Amino acid sequence: MAHVLVIGGGVAGPATALLAARRGHTAEVFETDVRAPGASLDRDFFGWRRPTVPQAAQPHVLLGAAHNVLRADLPDVHEEMLRLGARERHELDWFDVRPPALPGDEDLVMLQARRIVLESALATALRAEPGVVVRYGEPVTGLLTAPGPAGAAGAAGAAGAAGAARVTGATAVQVTGVATESGSYPGDLVVDACGRRGGTERRLAEVGCRPPVVERHRTGLAYFCRWYRLPEGMEEGPRRPWAVTGGAFAGCAVFPADNRAFAVTLFVHTTDTTRSALRDPDVFEAAARAFPPGAAWLALGAEPLSGVLATASLDNRWSALVDEQGPVVSGLVPVGDSITHTNPTLGQGTSLALWAARRVARTAHRDPGSPRYAAEHHIWAERTLKPWFDFQVVADAAIGERFATRSGRGATAREVSALFDCALEDPEVMRARARVRHLVEPPERAYADPEIRARVARWLADRPDYAPNTAGPDREEWEKLTAG
Repeated sequence: MAHVLVIGGGVAGPATALLAARRGHTAEVFETDVRAPGASLDRDFFGWRRPTVPQAAQPHVLLGAAHNVLRADLPDVHEEMLRLGARERHELDWFDVRPPALPGDEDLVMLQARRIVLESALATALRAEPGVVVRYGEPVTGLLTAPGPAGAAGAAGAAGAAGAARVTGATAVQVTGVATESGSYPGDLVVDACGRRGGTERRLAEVGCRPPVVERHRTGLAYFCRWYRLPEGMEEGPRRPWAVTGGAFAGCAVFPADNRAFAVTLFVHTTDTTRSALRDPDVFEAAARAFPPGAAWLALGAEPLSGVLATASLDNRWSALVDEQGPVVSGLVPVGDSITHTNPTLGQGTSLALWAARRVARTAHRDPGSPRYAAEHHIWAERTLKPWFDFQVVADAAIGERFATRSGRGATAREVSALFDCALEDPEVMRARARVRHLVEPPERAYADPEIRARVARWLADRPDYAPNTAGPDREEWEKLTAG
């Protein structure tokens, strides 16, 4: 079996180490931060300064895809999350009467929790796992290398003729371990789980590798989030209205989490002149109450737990360690944000990270230092992760254009919005939408179903005056609200 070295101790790194150990491998995790998440969730979530994890205090969603990995491969982590207060919610619970169950409905369950709940559960499992060592406060400073082995001949066949040129050929460098200020650590495979700002591109350049192939799409969206807690004795918030709404220039989302905590998020375009005003808690609340979900949740007398947390300059980023000549390096593969960083509007990040972590654990015994292994990891990622990345890019481009132009109308926008609004009334359309949302079925297949198309068409025909993207305030009201 393999000895796996993991750079990064957020979510993807510990998950990779745990899954690898459960497959009979051994693992070492190298984390910059000097401490592990604990069981004091509020203290860690609101008081732990984590400059290397800027998204830690933002809302997270564990979709059905992530939920399934935890239940099947890390059941102790799943149970610990529930013990710590995470809640399971089925997408079809929206309806007063749950529609008759169909095969596959079990894939449509999300876990509602703050990120710290998942991190704490992973840390608990790591402490009990004999095959894993976690080195907190010991960041990786460089890579150990050897001359690259022979090329990845044979791997190209799995990719087809179109991809052959990109996965064959020799690598100039094979990574054989990592270096820290404390010493050198050899391993059979190094896993980059340190995210888009983790420095791996710099480390690869230092050892003579060609640069990764990076695809980047700016979203043009800015997010403003504030955390609250429901009153004592109120375990759940309102089921209706739907938790996400948007207009032509702004949107609002509510994220129920663990232990009665929930987040309200507003999002606007980065060029919106009212953006900076949303940092003020009073302005933020007034603007949030102008949207149906914000109004419903904030009317419950919830206690604010934080100020307004802002984040912007987000992008969708795909990073491949394979170019036209083949793998740029062997012995090192990326997972999590290191391979695909997606804007949080669809909540895909944790699911894609767990898929990649599981794939590494299942394959680390297959000559992991070879160019063939690097090529096959890339092929798998392009087939499994890249379609969801592309879906995110398309969705964000539509939102960004709508917010930038303040125009949410048009035939295409009407049809796309109708699919969502129809789902709120039609269980079969909701099921199709949920299968896409939870990464069970790609949109081009789920939404192309003739029955689904017919149901949406009938819904639209019955509403000739339907106008999409009308939730929330108009621009005049918005500017009055954000003027304070």
